Amino acid sequence: MPQMMPLSWTILYFMFVTIIVIFSIMNYYLHMNKPKDYTKYIHIKKLNWKW
Repeated sequence: MPQMMPLSWTILYFMFVTIIVIFSIMNYYLHMNKPKDYTKYIHIKKLNWKW
Protein backbone atom coordinates (compact mmCIF):
# COMPACT_ATOMS: atom_id res chain seq x y z
CA MET A 1 0.00 0.00 0.00
CA PRO A 2 1.56 3.32 -0.96
CA GLN A 3 2.07 5.81 1.77
CA MET A 4 0.02 9.00 1.73
CA MET A 5 1.75 12.33 1.74
CA PRO A 6 1.39 14.44 4.93
CA LEU A 7 -0.77 17.06 3.25
CA SER A 8 -3.28 14.40 2.31
CA TRP A 9 -3.42 13.23 5.96
CA THR A 10 -4.19 16.73 7.17
CA ILE A 11 -6.89 17.16 4.55
CA LEU A 12 -8.40 13.85 5.60
CA TYR A 13 -8.27 14.89 9.26
CA PHE A 14 -9.96 18.23 8.61
CA MET A 15 -12.59 16.55 6.49
CA PHE A 16 -13.53 14.16 9.30
CA VAL A 17 -13.48 16.94 11.88
CA THR A 18 -15.81 19.10 9.80
CA ILE A 19 -18.17 16.18 9.22
CA ILE A 20 -18.32 15.46 12.96
CA VAL A 21 -18.88 19.12 13.81
CA ILE A 22 -21.62 19.50 11.19
CA PHE A 23 -23.31 16.32 12.36
CA SER A 24 -23.20 17.47 15.98
CA ILE A 25 -24.65 20.88 15.15
CA MET A 26 -27.44 19.32 13.11
CA ASN A 27 -28.21 16.84 15.87
CA TYR A 28 -28.34 19.63 18.45
CA TYR A 29 -30.73 21.80 16.46
CA LEU A 30 -32.95 18.92 15.43
CA HIS A 31 -33.47 17.94 19.06
CA MET A 32 -34.14 21.53 20.10
CA ASN A 33 -37.21 21.82 17.87
CA LYS A 34 -39.00 18.80 19.33
CA PRO A 35 -42.19 19.52 21.23
CA LYS A 36 -41.98 19.47 25.00
CA ASP A 37 -44.94 17.18 25.50
CA TYR A 38 -43.68 14.24 23.48
CA THR A 39 -43.76 12.07 26.61
CA LYS A 40 -47.57 12.04 26.37
CA TYR A 41 -47.36 9.86 23.29
CA ILE A 42 -45.08 7.28 24.84
CA HIS A 43 -47.11 4.44 26.29
CA ILE A 44 -45.21 2.35 28.78
CA LYS A 45 -46.71 -1.03 29.43
CA LYS A 46 -45.60 -2.46 32.75
CA LEU A 47 -45.53 -6.18 33.21
CA ASN A 48 -45.59 -7.77 36.61
CA TRP A 49 -43.70 -11.03 36.55
CA LYS A 50 -44.70 -13.52 39.21
CA TRP A 51 -42.13 -16.22 39.66
